[in-house]
Amino acid sequence: MTAELKLGINVGYWQRDPDDQTETVLAAERLGYDVVFTAEAYGSDAFTPLTWYAARTSRIKLGTAVVQMSARTPAATAMHALTLDALSGGRVILGLGASGPQVVEGWYGVPFPKPLARTREYLDIVRQVWRREGPVTSEGPHYPLPYPGGAGLGKPLKSIVHPVRPEIPVYLGAEGPKNIALAASHTQGWLPLFVDPAQIDTLFGESLAGRPDDFEIAATVTTIVTDDLDSALEFAKIPLAFYIGGMGARDHNFHLDMIGRLGYAEQAKRVQELFLEGRRDEAIKAVPAELADSISLLGPIGRIKERLRLWRESPVTTLLIAGVRDEATLRELRDLVRD
Repeated sequence: MTAELKLGINVGYWQRDPDDQTETVLAAERLGYDVVFTAEAYGSDAFTPLTWYAARTSRIKLGTAVVQMSARTPAATAMHALTLDALSGGRVILGLGASGPQVVEGWYGVPFPKPLARTREYLDIVRQVWRREGPVTSEGPHYPLPYPGGAGLGKPLKSIVHPVRPEIPVYLGAEGPKNIALAASHTQGWLPLFVDPAQIDTLFGESLAGRPDDFEIAATVTTIVTDDLDSALEFAKIPLAFYIGGMGARDHNFHLDMIGRLGYAEQAKRVQELFLEGRRDEAIKAVPAELADSISLLGPIGRIKERLRLWRESPVTTLLIAGVRDEATLRELRDLVRD
């Protein structure tokens, strides 16, 4: 059980032109929210909007949920993070994720296999860059430094910039038990997606067992405050259908696997089939209402207050509110959490 649940917002992808959520971020900062997270998939990147918000704020922490490792070499990601950390006065949280084979191989054109080993190497290199204890080297097969080929002229280098912080917090976006265990043993936090607070201990207690006392679990939670619960449930089903059906291959979809662990394997498979057949409206309707409700905060403010109890009783340390843009609702949610 979390002693004091913290609050943040996840503004997601920069999807529209322009999808500027500066006013929402400023409202969250005024209200004392702890952190704002941005995301990327295969369109907008996570760092540029975060820098945009960093320039307009002064206190709120700045996180990526998540930066895809295959989008950038470890050194490039370390450079992005240390630069933004310096410009923002040490407010960055680097959320990393392996993504999936469709995006990694289809969008970035690099191999996906052995994501756990790649993550370990990635973490080692970004931390070498930030610590500046010597020239950066890596003997791993995935990100060897210096590169053992090419012109044969590569040499170990050390960042010419002294980072504001030699230890920028790193969180992992993870859904499988092994990847969650890696987050608990090698990073400062876990960024779960589509997680039922009542099942975290049952499903992932073993993976999280070795985490340090200050380990963060920052869960993104779709939140819709409305008197029309049925409408909220239908809206909350939309991203679930998209991730189950469209964010992974038919036979290799981490999101579908995660939903299966929550107890909806058969229903999730049907959602995927409908989505891949182009029957997207039917796919959305096929998402179980119980599933959408269990991983979200939906309905009238009184109902949300009651359901917050499940999150307070879970290992989650920070709720990342997703879907709320107006200051009045953000204030209501803040007051509920701090009540």
